[in-house]
Amino acid sequence: MSDDTTPPRRSRSTALTWLALGCALVVLVVTVAQRRDRPVGDRTVGEVTRVGVAGGASVPAYLRTAGDELARLDAPDGYALVSFAAYLTPARVAETLAGTPVSAVLARVPLPGRQTEIVRLAVLRLPDDAVTAMAEVAARKDREAAEYRARAAAPSATADPGRRREYDTGAAVAAGEAAGYRAGCACLYAAVVRGVPAALRALAERPGVRVVDPAPEVTRLDRTVFTPPLPEQRDVARPPADAGPAPADAGPAPAGGMGDSSEAAPTVSAPSPAGRPPASGSGPPNPAPTS
Repeated sequence: MSDDTTPPRRSRSTALTWLALGCALVVLVVTVAQRRDRPVGDRTVGEVTRVGVAGGASVPAYLRTAGDELARLDAPDGYALVSFAAYLTPARVAETLAGTPVSAVLARVPLPGRQTEIVRLAVLRLPDDAVTAMAEVAARKDREAAEYRARAAAPSATADPGRRREYDTGAAVAAGEAAGYRAGCACLYAAVVRGVPAALRALAERPGVRVVDPAPEVTRLDRTVFTPPLPEQRDVARPPADAGPAPADAGPAPAGGMGDSSEAAPTVSAPSPAGRPPASGSGPPNPAPTS
């Protein structure tokens, strides 16, 4: 006679199945929690976008390519590199770009026969922000000139005429740059702006504008290298001739000094054909020094 009050026994396989499912659930919860706590990396690290003309490239070809891109541009809104036909003062740049949102300007003191540093100045309001930034660069150039003079007066330089001459030249160039920036010189030769296609095309027709190179692919200015042609570059993008003395084995120049001139390799990039892909690198871009 069977005992009907005894509950049915569950099979061993069913119990093991539920135990396995429970363990899997615990592992899943722990994994999700760990991923949530893990910081998300910047997927753009190492990607550098280059806009402008490459060193050694044809300037007329670059101007034609940029003009063709601008004519075909249909992006709703984006950045563009504006190159001027001459070096302009901050006030003149404000007149030329009137009504156009500006993010940065590029500057270089055009000392005759000298390669001088290219600087990228962050600006939002013209001409005030440019004047303020140029004054900061002038102060840095004063410090560079003082450092060159101190090196020239050192015993090692006194005993080496070539080294002394190089330091004296560095001091003179830095002092000339400082004087130019402090006076609000005609040193600005390009700007980074933002606008819709119609506004950018209208900007390209203004007096003093050499070319507008649209760059709709640019999303981060801190990861973009801009290399517009210098006003004096008409055939090939090459550094200005430097009449200074040949470099001696004098050690590193002061930070931001003559070593970062208009021929500095980090400021040179590829031209901007349609659909420029970001260039890969091992770290953030090294554009011209920014104040």
